[in-house]
Amino acid sequence: MDEQAMLTRDLVLRLCANATEFDEHWLRTDHKVVAPFTAARDTTLLSAIVNAGRAVGVDHLLVCRTRAEHAYEPVTQVPTDTAVLIELIREWGSEPTDFLVVVEDTSAAILVTASMLTVAVGPDDFVRTFVGADIARARIEFADEARLSRDPDLLRAAHHYNCLEQGGRHARGARRGPGPDLAERVHARAARVREGAPRAAAAFGALRGVWGWLLVAVLVLATLFAPGVSATVPLLLGTLWLLAQLALPARSRTVSFAALVRVIALGALMAWPIALVELAFAGAVGFDPEDQYAYAYIAVPVEEIAKFAPLLLCWLVARRQVKRLAAVDFLLLAAAAGAGFHLAEQLMLTAATIGSGTEGWSPGRLGVFALLPGGVELPVEGIRFSGHGVTAALVGGAVGLAVVGRRMYGVWLWLLPPIAIGIAALEHLNYNAAMAQLDPTAVTAFMFALVGNGFATRWLLLLLLVAAVVMDFRIARLGADTTPRLPGRAPLTGLLRWARGRAVRARVRVPGDIAPGFRRVALGWARVPVTLAEAASSMLHEFNVTLVAASRGPDTLFTAWRFLRQRRGFAMGAARAGAKAWRRSPSREELAETETELATAMGVGPRAAGAAAVAAAAVMVPVLLVAPGPGPAAAPENGAYALLLMREATDWIGTLSAAERAWLFAGLASMLGLLVSGWSVPYAKPSLRHFLRAPGRATGSFLGALAPGQVPYGVAALVGMALPKSTDTLLKRRTRPSPPGSGTTQAR
Repeated sequence: MDEQAMLTRDLVLRLCANATEFDEHWLRTDHKVVAPFTAARDTTLLSAIVNAGRAVGVDHLLVCRTRAEHAYEPVTQVPTDTAVLIELIREWGSEPTDFLVVVEDTSAAILVTASMLTVAVGPDDFVRTFVGADIARARIEFADEARLSRDPDLLRAAHHYNCLEQGGRHARGARRGPGPDLAERVHARAARVREGAPRAAAAFGALRGVWGWLLVAVLVLATLFAPGVSATVPLLLGTLWLLAQLALPARSRTVSFAALVRVIALGALMAWPIALVELAFAGAVGFDPEDQYAYAYIAVPVEEIAKFAPLLLCWLVARRQVKRLAAVDFLLLAAAAGAGFHLAEQLMLTAATIGSGTEGWSPGRLGVFALLPGGVELPVEGIRFSGHGVTAALVGGAVGLAVVGRRMYGVWLWLLPPIAIGIAALEHLNYNAAMAQLDPTAVTAFMFALVGNGFATRWLLLLLLVAAVVMDFRIARLGADTTPRLPGRAPLTGLLRWARGRAVRARVRVPGDIAPGFRRVALGWARVPVTLAEAASSMLHEFNVTLVAASRGPDTLFTAWRFLRQRRGFAMGAARAGAKAWRRSPSREELAETETELATAMGVGPRAAGAAAVAAAAVMVPVLLVAPGPGPAAAPENGAYALLLMREATDWIGTLSAAERAWLFAGLASMLGLLVSGWSVPYAKPSLRHFLRAPGRATGSFLGALAPGQVPYGVAALVGMALPKSTDTLLKRRTRPSPPGSGTTQAR
């Protein structure tokens, strides 16, 4: 507080609409979590208020009465001590009154009315101190209580804080939200088959396992009888390793790894349509497709735009899920589409160079032991092409940050996609110019040097990945009032308290009379440690859940993996939708039921309740200026140009015998078949106990679990079973003596 005491009216007008309701504009600021509840007016509630202040790391609280007759009284600043707060309220007299307790920077508050109604607003940890770990369930219970009691104050509060829209039975039919898309209908049909026809599901799993290994056998035989196919396996492994390197640290993703692998297949299939588009575009603008300048003016714009076509197909098939995507999901989907196109381009390059009698592939192209493999370095020219997977991921990550974070961080985030598109286009342009022996203009060379001549792209992508993950967890926490909780105890609570307390003290010191832009920057900078601490706590909590689930067996581990991903999708859907209706799939009730089953299985139990194409053209036009270099004018043999690579690969295939051609197509078809099936998280593990009772079903489960794409999950489950059962202590609250006046209470 300032040296001059703040008047009650100044604080109440800033936060409240009247003596018993918070202001809607203040609630929307910083997207605060709100939870109304009923509680007795006793020392238990006051102790919970003090504990809530300690949960956000503050040493002092602001207290005042909210009725008009007390408007000109000074606001009292009290330490976070239960005895001091009790003494202050006793000084007001024995008559019940409405009062407000606020954190100094007004980021959290609790409104205590003269009746049983109480409303807590602020960060999720602040609100959980009053209503328990599951805020969503507490809001639903309050809505049911208001509806059953027909108390006008409770009903008004339930409507004002949007509790009835989530929990009221009368609203469930009217606000069910949009219908399912094609992907959700397919998943629902598969779930009905697994539950209603387990024998058919086991048979399908067995067929998938046998089919997968049959494809592997065909691919191995094709490497022996068809030239060039031997490069398929390391190229495929390198592509999967590139995707795994991005997907593993992307702990906020909501798309499954199986979906990303399927997008790789779609990206590879786009090579032929892209070549046709390049041919049509060359004819439309009057270019010879084999001209040197076609490498810059045709290959770069067409490929940089068309390789994102699989993402359009994803939107057509799963448009509801697209509205629930996290920022990092855009990065991963774009990386998968670009990596698939790069894989096809590398295979065509291998075929073209074999046909010309040169060596077109080396392990360095898509090495399994490289960081973000797929890049090609040209030491003489001093440039590097990071590959379509990396450049596409850079653009996708920038678009994801803009789409998901624009409401919280402002429209300035839309500056990131044009910058990323420009970097990707410059890298592609300079590489193609070097392959075509063209010299870029001084402007192009200068701009490319500013972004590291292609050597900094991987590190920019990793920086973008970290930013997307942190922002995703920050936004997902805003949906805590509707999202089921994670099982067990959250880690790093001490770090969170320190970060939030530091942020409160820093925000209080920001002057209120400075320019609004500088003030927003200062307030945002003060919150950076809180955002990082929240992201670290959420990631570590999910990691602990995974470890404990792994120690409980494969069934629990696989259920935990699906629950964590679906829960992130639910939280992102709630945060991105805001007040709009959105498709909840799975529903909150289904997720809450799964969470209860996981908590029981892991021994922690339930806790106490309480515009891209236009931007690309705009960026590329001023820099796509190349001049003939000193080299020959003939087109190169191994440039990154899909049209010419497709022509040369087709010509080489025509020189093969019928048997070699058949084995070649069989190998490529096997590779695509392996990509599109068998990579999802298993739903059931094989059990020897049920072999004698149902040998057919057990055999099907074994064959399904041994499918090529299921092997990594099986290995992870075997490693998890070696963990000791005592790992469940990672999710249990440590018992230790509590300081006086800080006992845990549930004011319900």
